[in-house]
Amino acid sequence: MGKKEENKLVRRRLRNAYASSILSISLVLLLVGVAALLLVNARAVSDYFKENLQLSVLLRTDATDEEALAYQKSIDTLPFIKGTHLVTREEGAEELSKMLGEDFLSVFETSPVPVSLEVTLQADYVSPDSIAVVRRALSKSDVVDEVEWQQSLVEALNNNLAKISLVLGVFILLMLFISFVLINNTVRLGVFSRRFTIHTMQLVGATKGFIRRPFVLGAVLQGLIASLLALLALAGALALLRSGFPQIFASIQLSSLLIAAGVVVVSGVLICVVSTALVVGKLITLNKDELYY
Repeated sequence: MGKKEENKLVRRRLRNAYASSILSISLVLLLVGVAALLLVNARAVSDYFKENLQLSVLLRTDATDEEALAYQKSIDTLPFIKGTHLVTREEGAEELSKMLGEDFLSVFETSPVPVSLEVTLQADYVSPDSIAVVRRALSKSDVVDEVEWQQSLVEALNNNLAKISLVLGVFILLMLFISFVLINNTVRLGVFSRRFTIHTMQLVGATKGFIRRPFVLGAVLQGLIASLLALLALAGALALLRSGFPQIFASIQLSSLLIAAGVVVVSGVLICVVSTALVVGKLITLNKDELYY
């Protein structure tokens, strides 16, 4: 094999190693991006589930549709109300017949199903203490017969969300630690493979800053490319989330996406630069014999 072919082979191996390093780093940064997105959207996802819990306001059986509409308008202005939906007698009877059978309602001369409202609350009011206050406020009207809510479901939701937040926090910290270790090892391997180049630069009188500069600039470029690939993969994952779970996707805010993207880019560049600077600094201090171990 001639000198030219040998140089081509070396360059090809370096390119493959560089591409492999970038791919490995981008996969790790993808996990960092997912973790950051979960962290900044934890409150939004929690609010999404809370605001989908419903209270049922049952009106008196003799309440007219006009009274029901007037009551709905009056509570729509309350600060703890997110939304209301009026369920007419016909809609309530249809739902009841589906559950109990059509023959069940045939024994009544008039429909026993009252007009009702399905009420969703602002997330900050979905707790046992707050809902007790909400129930009293909704029950003040004379047209209201009863306000029903699933206390056990609300308590279970709040307890589970607290546990999920704790587990999520531990998971994110663990992912960031693992990400740093993996990226650091990947960068170390890439720089260590060029240790003889560093030694040659020292022999011709290059300063430590001069030796470190091209490696650091290369680390910046490597971090940016890996971050871009990670963001493209994250965008693909969000597209799948949008098609499969559009309501959850709608709770993700643009600001949180920008924060997650910033975390990915900063993490990729910072870890690559720090790891490269540390490794190069260590290699500069090695003598010729230590380079072989």
